[in-house]
Amino acid sequence: MTHRTLSQWFLIAAFVFGMSEVMAARLKDMAVVSGLRPNQLIGYGLVVGLDGTGDNSGANPVTGQSVITMLNSLGVAVPPGINLQARNAAVVMVTAELAALARPGQTMDVTVSSLTSARSLRGGTLIMTPLKAANGQVYGQAQGSIVIPGASVSTAMARTTINQLSSGRIPSGGIVEQAAPEADLDPVVEFNFHKVDYAQIQRAVEAISKVVSEENAVTAIDARTVSVRVPVQRAQRVSVMAQLLELEIQPVVDIARVVINARTGSVVVNQSVRLAPFAVTHGNLTIQVQASNQVVPQSLFSRNRPVNQRNERVSIDPGPAGQMVRVEEGASLEQVVRAINLLGVTPQDLMSILQAMKTSGALQAELEII
Repeated sequence: MTHRTLSQWFLIAAFVFGMSEVMAARLKDMAVVSGLRPNQLIGYGLVVGLDGTGDNSGANPVTGQSVITMLNSLGVAVPPGINLQARNAAVVMVTAELAALARPGQTMDVTVSSLTSARSLRGGTLIMTPLKAANGQVYGQAQGSIVIPGASVSTAMARTTINQLSSGRIPSGGIVEQAAPEADLDPVVEFNFHKVDYAQIQRAVEAISKVVSEENAVTAIDARTVSVRVPVQRAQRVSVMAQLLELEIQPVVDIARVVINARTGSVVVNQSVRLAPFAVTHGNLTIQVQASNQVVPQSLFSRNRPVNQRNERVSIDPGPAGQMVRVEEGASLEQVVRAINLLGVTPQDLMSILQAMKTSGALQAELEII
């Protein structure tokens, strides 16, 4: 399958799925409970057991100093003035995410990244490393063997590397030592929605009010936040919160948006995109997309009313530049992009055309390039 065919398939699939009916979504998928958030942890550690792929201690003396500090903490006295050539060790930064309401003894995944000149952390073991939060307190410890999904093959003349070898992960390599900061349920709970939309907030208020029937218990704070007054007793609060988070709410139609991948030329269109009548000429290419409505009468003896049928036609003219064709009625953006892709234009040409359509007002949508 060629790149152009694959790009067209992604475009058509994205457009078809985007035009499907908007399904109801759970409240837990649309919003988060205010205060229930993860916390970032970070630590400075030492990886040992590398097969000569660690830091260059001569160029990075911090590695040798870290090894000496580690040995001293274990009761091993290192004579002063010793310059360790620790090519089997590497200094690293260790990061993790402390989940909301995490309790001591629970585990978490950690990421280990080389800090200086290590060529590979494959086969290395992270020595016990304290993990601190932004407040400086230690909330966890990390230790274990590093998993790296990559490979490297080298000879005297060449070297080939697959994926990144200077960073890896330790699944369940971190242990929570101190509970996460409490975020207990207050009598008034706020739901922060992912998108700012007044219409969506209004629908959420109406849906939540059917579960929490107390008068004035549900209030819209702004276009993102809904405040809900829950029962005072803890057991009742948990029950009500469980019902609210599973509550299904009909999403509003999102703003019209076109997303373009500048590297691959992929175009994703949501169901809200509309086009005004327009004509486009790009270089030696002229594209005309027309749509018209035709009334189709029923049979003579039928009681059904005539059907309004929509006919669409795409024409491509690769002739001389400068020919501008006026389109009587707007058509779908999917038609325009598909017609452009049929000629194999580059992603840069496609972006230029869509940006010009946006500037002229023909593309009535938000254009986002990633």
